[in-house]
Amino acid sequence: GNKSQDSGIAEMEELPVPHNIKISNITCDSFKISWDMDSKSKDRITHYFIDLNKKENKNSNKFKHKDVPTKLVAKAVPLPMTVRGHWFLSPRTEYTVAVQTASKQVDGDYVVSEWSEIIEFCTADYSKVHLTQLLEKAEVIAGRMLKLSVFYRNQHKEYFDYIREHHGNAMQPSVKDNSGSHGSPISGKLEGIFFSCNTEFNTGKPPQDSPYGRYRFEVAAEKLFNPNTNLYFGDFYCMYTAYHYVILVIAPVGSPGDEFCKQRLPQLNIKDNKFLTCDEEDGVMVYHHAQDVILEVIYTDPVDLSLGTVAEITGHQLMSLSTANAKKDPSCKTCNISVGR
Repeated sequence: GNKSQDSGIAEMEELPVPHNIKISNITCDSFKISWDMDSKSKDRITHYFIDLNKKENKNSNKFKHKDVPTKLVAKAVPLPMTVRGHWFLSPRTEYTVAVQTASKQVDGDYVVSEWSEIIEFCTADYSKVHLTQLLEKAEVIAGRMLKLSVFYRNQHKEYFDYIREHHGNAMQPSVKDNSGSHGSPISGKLEGIFFSCNTEFNTGKPPQDSPYGRYRFEVAAEKLFNPNTNLYFGDFYCMYTAYHYVILVIAPVGSPGDEFCKQRLPQLNIKDNKFLTCDEEDGVMVYHHAQDVILEVIYTDPVDLSLGTVAEITGHQLMSLSTANAKKDPSCKTCNISVGR
C-alpha cells in the first residue's frame, strides 16, 4: 500500500513554526503572548499548543514531584492571546514558554508543527487591586482597637553599638526581606526600619518578650506617626500558625518611601482604619492598634536613637516568633486571595 495514505500526514504541508515570540501585559497571574509565523498553511491551523513551565530552581528539592503537565491547548484565536486562569500562575516567578501550531483532524487527533524556541519571562507582583483584596480580608479579622503609646524595635546590643559608631546614632532603612506573601511588591524592594506596636492586653504596654534581641529601642508614637506621615497597607499573612500578621508602612509625606508606596500600595486613612490609627483628642494625639493581628510597621526614613530610649528587656527571646524570610501558608483560607499563589 501507499505509505502516505497510511499515515495520512506525509502529503500535508508542514504547519508553520511560531517564531519571534513576544510576551506582554504581564500581571501576577496572566500574560499576553504573540508570535510571527509563515503564511504558508496558516489557514489550516485550528489550535495552538502552549507549553509553560516554572523555570528550574537550582536549589529546588530534586525529589519533589514535577509540576503537573502544563500544556495548554487553545483554539487558534487572533494574536496576541491572553493566557490566564488555565494555570495558577504564581506572582514574581520565572517561567519558560514554547508554542506549537496544530491542526485538528477529522478523527480528533492533531497534526502539530515543530516547537518554537523557548523563551523566559517573570510574572509581576500583586497590583493594588490584589492588595486591596488582601486588605479587605485582613479587616475582617483585625478585631477591636486597643490604645498604644510607643513603637519599639528589638535588636542585639551589637546592633545599637554599631549604629552609634558607624551611622551617627541614626538607624538606617534596609531592604525588606522576602517574608510574607509571595506577590508582595515591597519584598526585596522597599527600604525601611521594622517596628512593633502591639501591646499586652492586661498592661497596655509592649510585651517583655521578643524574638529579635534583648535590647529595645522605644519611641513615642507621635515621633513616627502623625499627620505629616502617610500610612499604607503592605501585606497580610500567616506562617502555618493561628495568628496573622499585617504589614503597614509609615512614610513621611513626600519622602522616597512615600513615592514608592503611592504607586504600589493601598493608602489608609490615618484617623480611620482597622489596624493603626492616630487621632487628636483634646489637643493630644491618641493612638490605637488592632487587637487580633500582629502588626509589623515599616518606617521608611532613618530614625535617630536620641528620639527614644534603648534598654534591655526582662523577658525571653522567643525565636519561634521570628518572621525573617518566613514563608506564607498558601493553604490558609483567611489570608490568601484567589489570584496566583
